[in-house]
Amino acid sequence: MTRKAFITGITGQDGSYLAEILLERDYEVYGMVRRASTFNRSRIDHLFGQIELVYGDLGDGSSLNQLMRTIRPDEVYNLGAQSHVRVSFDIPEYTADVVAVGTLRLLDAIREGDLQCRFYQASSSEMFGKVEVSPQDEETPFHPRSPYAVGKVFGHWITRNYREAYGMYAVNGILFNHESPRRAEAFVTRKITVGLGAILRGERTELLLGNLDAKRDWGFARDYMEGAWQMLQQDEPDDYVLATGESHSVQEFLEEAFTYAGLDWRHYVQTDARYFRPAEVDVLMGDYAKAKAKFGWEPTVRFQELVRMMVDADR
Repeated sequence: MTRKAFITGITGQDGSYLAEILLERDYEVYGMVRRASTFNRSRIDHLFGQIELVYGDLGDGSSLNQLMRTIRPDEVYNLGAQSHVRVSFDIPEYTADVVAVGTLRLLDAIREGDLQCRFYQASSSEMFGKVEVSPQDEETPFHPRSPYAVGKVFGHWITRNYREAYGMYAVNGILFNHESPRRAEAFVTRKITVGLGAILRGERTELLLGNLDAKRDWGFARDYMEGAWQMLQQDEPDDYVLATGESHSVQEFLEEAFTYAGLDWRHYVQTDARYFRPAEVDVLMGDYAKAKAKFGWEPTVRFQELVRMMVDADR
């Protein structure tokens, strides 16, 4: 019998890769989209006719209840969010409603509908925030440093709570930064490669960025979505970190991208205080040993290859 999967955030980077992965495994794929006056579906245009899009919103519990009862999916992937950390300081209430309470609404729609499905929550390395130990794994304490990260901590713990309270098959994937040519242009990695492409084409002469010293553990988004699917195939639900185990600064990303294109980044990049966060997360680096031991997950794309893949796509 064909399995059904339901994805929130299907129009995003992660959702589009996950939809491809599920279709390759012969799932029926349902993706939730919000009603908007403009279409933002470029990442899934190539899947037209293969997936079914349904209207709903993480801010609207009644729509989630209706969708769960109607579709009755076997697997639910909650990837939808207001996912920009810097923007979460500007719209904290909306961020909290979608990221935190939205997760609760979806879990409760599953519980009330009495669905025997498996639930994946997209947790984030941003939850670790101001870290005391490195690398970070599943047991590392959280110290969130943004409204987005605080919302993700709530989503993480309410997922564990529903697992423990109601016996639900619910897992948290604590994913470190994952990028690709499909990353939204507001995120620093894509901002760099899009800006570099415009510089190479003579369309602009400078690139404005925030904190160049921030260090992140950057992997390839499709690898991480393969891991998310694998988490839901295990006998028992559990929480897993996915990462590369390497940390690189924004400046290192810049250097790799511009050097690959034959340019010196220092001639083009300016820092702008508007892009700094009120509370910064200085260093993140993950330990994925548990996922590797449990189901053999490993990143296939490393830092240099990832940067060059993104530069090639945007030049």
